[in-house]
Amino acid sequence: MNVLITLLTFILMEGATWIIHKYVMHGFLWVLHRDHHDHSNEGILEKNDYFFVIFSLPTIALMYFGSLKDLNYLFFIGLGIMLYGMAYFFVHDIFIHQRNKIFSRTQNPYFLALRRAHKQHHKHTGKEDGECFGFLYVPFKYFRMYFNSAKK
Repeated sequence: MNVLITLLTFILMEGATWIIHKYVMHGFLWVLHRDHHDHSNEGILEKNDYFFVIFSLPTIALMYFGSLKDLNYLFFIGLGIMLYGMAYFFVHDIFIHQRNKIFSRTQNPYFLALRRAHKQHHKHTGKEDGECFGFLYVPFKYFRMYFNSAKK
C-alpha cells in the first residue's frame, strides 16, 4: 500500500506542477520565476531557485509528521513529492537546462520531445501566453516530431 501511495503521489504531482507553474509561478510569484525566462540573473543561482526551498517545506513537514510514530501515509505522500522533486531537478536543471553538461547528446525521442516542449515554453519571456506548463507530460505534437524522424 505504501508503494502505491508513493507512486500515486508522484503521478499526481504532474497535475499539481502544471497548476502551480501556470497559476503561481506565472502568476503572483512571477517576481521569482521571471529570471528563469529572461535570463536576467548573471550568477549561478536564479531567484527561481527559491522554489526549491518553497516546495521542499511541505515535503519535509509531511515526512516528519508521517514518521513520528511508525511510518504512516503522510510519510509516503511526502516521499512521492520528494521523488518527483528529485526527478524534476535531474530532468529540468541537468538535462533540459544543462546546468551540468551531461546527457546533452541523447537521441531518445521522448527526451528530445521533452526538451523541445520546454523550449516552446521558454520562447515566451513574459508571464502571459505560455504553453507546456507540465514537466514529464509531453504534448503529442512533440512526440510526433521526434518519433517520425526516428523511424526514417
